[in-house]
Parts: sequence; structure tokens; C-alpha cells
Amino acid sequence: MEIRKIPNAELGRMSVEDYKNANLSPIKIILDNVRSFHNVGSIFRTADAFLVEEIILCGITPRPPHRDIQKTALGATDSVNWRYNEEIIEVIQELKKNKYKICCIEQTEPKIWLSELSNSITKNDKIVFIFGHEVKGVQQSVIDLCDFCIEIPQFGTKHSFNVSVSAGIVLWESFNVLKSLEK
Repeated sequence: MEIRKIPNAELGRMSVEDYKNANLSPIKIILDNVRSFHNVGSIFRTADAFLVEEIILCGITPRPPHRDIQKTALGATDSVNWRYNEEIIEVIQELKKNKYKICCIEQTEPKIWLSELSNSITKNDKIVFIFGHEVKGVQQSVIDLCDFCIEIPQFGTKHSFNVSVSAGIVLWESFNVLKSLEK
């Protein structure tokens, strides 16, 4: 069997305008005190891939336009809706009023394993995933406002994933769960 790499021109990707008009996933992401420009850019790029509704940048999280974000985002800061609010608590309160389920990605007790996400959301749910600081994680004051917390199983010697890797894993799983609930 011969395998052919598909050139970018043949991939049929949507334009930025098409993305803005697409039926976006009912998913928002909050990045709270994520300090790395490259992590932020990478999360924008992954959010674009899964049609995320919006990214909300809080605290010290860097914001576009910045060349180090653009380096990894590859233009996703143009397609993915985003905004900045210094105070995450205000953002969470606003989203709760708009009937979003608030979920942080953190190691907590109790927790929901990512593989059990389908037991915690329904077809009509809108969900917010909060990702925190690369070293300190999600602040306890933020965890206190969450509806539930998800942990990604890990089996090696390390206790955490890079925040952009965590976002990719969570978005992949949640996108698939939401698609399966549509059926």
C-alpha cells in the first residue's frame, strides 16, 4: 500500500470567516494565570481545531497580538473568539448566570476522571474548562466556584501534563462526548 501525504491546499480547511459563522462547540476555555506565550498560542490553535466558542484570558495570561503567541497559534487568534478579563471570579459569575457548567482541570477530591465526562454533561449543556498556572494549577478560590473538576489519568512518575497538552486531551475527549450526545 502506498501512503500519500495530503498537501495543505487539498485539506479543505474553512476560512476565518467560515469559522466565525460555523456552528461552534458549546465549549469555552478560561486560561487563568497561564504564563507562557507558547502555551497560550498552542491552546488557541487546539481550540480552533475543535471549534471552541471562546477563550477567556485572565490574570497574568498574555494576550494577542504577540509574536510568541502567534508563533504557535499560526493565525488561530484570528479565528477563535477571545477576550481578556483580569478577574476570573467575575467571569465565572457571568458564565454561571448564562447557564454554563464550570469545570476546572485539576487534581482534586472529589474528582471526575476525564473518561467519565459523559456522566457529567448532557446534550444541551454548555461547558467551561478552566486551565490554571503551569506550576501552581487552578487556584482554590476558583475550584470553590466549579460545578465539578476533571482529572486526566496519568501513569508515569510525573504529576501533571503541560497545560497545552492537557487542553488538547480535554478538548479531544469533550468534543467526542458532545458529538456522541448529539446522536
